[in-house]
Amino acid sequence: MKRPYYLLTVIVGAVIALLLSAFTYYGAAENARVVAELRNNPQGMRAEIVMLLTFQSGRELPVNYLREGNQVFVGADGRWWREFRTGNVPVTLLIQGQEYSGRARTVMDNAEYTRDVFQRLRPNVPKWLPDWLDAYLIVIDLDV
Repeated sequence: MKRPYYLLTVIVGAVIALLLSAFTYYGAAENARVVAELRNNPQGMRAEIVMLLTFQSGRELPVNYLREGNQVFVGADGRWWREFRTGNVPVTLLIQGQEYSGRARTVMDNAEYTRDVFQRLRPNVPKWLPDWLDAYLIVIDLDV
């Protein structure tokens, strides 16, 4: 009597694992395509709103950005924001074909500042969404 439920559990588990694998593969493949586009077409439409962020580890991540003077703002939707919790973390940026270096930090304790920046960085996010659903704000101070 327990056998049909066991088989169903195994099948559901396998389907979930397959979907997660496909999602991971698609994300990696899509990121690689965007990275190539940013490098090969630095004056293209995508490069106007997406930059390439390179971590200390060498990991590259295309992200939407907002540059204001010597600061660059990024919204981190994934878990990668944790790499910048300590602040003053060296990063490299590729913005419209120009390479910059800077120091990144996650803003965790200033909701008003975060909201203010996100109004410019992500103006199309619905205002009715609660703050806890929004991304973490990463601030990068460019080396001058």
